[in-house]
Amino acid sequence: MRWKGNRQSDNVEDARDEASGGGGGRQGFSLGGGGLSLGTVAIALVASYFLGINPMTVLNMLSGGGGVVSSPAPSQVSDPTASTQPPQPSQDPQVQFVATVLADTEDVWGEIFKQAGGTYENPKLKIFRGATSTACGRGESAMGPFYCPADHKVYVDLAFYDTLRDRLGAPGDFAQAYVIAHEVGHHVQNLLGTSAKLDEARGRISKAQYNALSVRLELQADCFAGVWANHAQRSRQIIEAGDIEEALNAASQIGDDTLQRKSQGQVVPESFTHGSSQQRVSWFKRGFESGDINQCNTFTKQPV
Repeated sequence: MRWKGNRQSDNVEDARDEASGGGGGRQGFSLGGGGLSLGTVAIALVASYFLGINPMTVLNMLSGGGGVVSSPAPSQVSDPTASTQPPQPSQDPQVQFVATVLADTEDVWGEIFKQAGGTYENPKLKIFRGATSTACGRGESAMGPFYCPADHKVYVDLAFYDTLRDRLGAPGDFAQAYVIAHEVGHHVQNLLGTSAKLDEARGRISKAQYNALSVRLELQADCFAGVWANHAQRSRQIIEAGDIEEALNAASQIGDDTLQRKSQGQVVPESFTHGSSQQRVSWFKRGFESGDINQCNTFTKQPV
């Protein structure tokens, strides 16, 4: 991916040195004391985010215990985390990469919204380590990258990229860019009011029906990531040979069916919350090939 030398966003906050409020370090599960391999922990970490499974549930299953797969609803609490200090330029290549990708999404979505007669509000992106406070409650590394609609922030622990590369078999800078673009896709959904409609449905429909809607929301974010890649390539020629394959491979490796097969040895389609590998690949490709946000209406098109 050609990213060096491109504009970096001012909306990145590097908070890796902040106190997590829980004694420091990664919260939610321990790497020691139970004889669990790093690979097992990595599967639990990613499953917790992409499937909505508590990491302790997965660790319990993989170590021979029981457990029930669940998809808890995100808590909405008032805990704003606006920084009192302006962001400082970083010499960390990983932070520079994240800031460059975020800037590219700002440029793409700013132009798309402008052409539609609207104004795009840039999201913030907070890099943290271990745990952090958010307006949606406590955020932890075990959740993977996530977006909080209450404070319009994307949250990323950079250690996730090590897991993506080393444990999930999805290496490459464009695979990492796809993850950021997917979370920014959720921000676009928030601005368009799509996320709010899904939240309004919570409690009025069954868990299976809500999971099905969640899948459509996530697949649309994948499609939006593809739209970003299309426009970024046309404007700045950022894509190199093999980049799209990296993104498609990442989408495939984090499909619900693939992660469930790795974490629990069986696939439970009714518990899907993000879509199958085939679905995620298909919708990213639809966005990339068309470059048209109107082609991303997963709520009216069959998500196959």
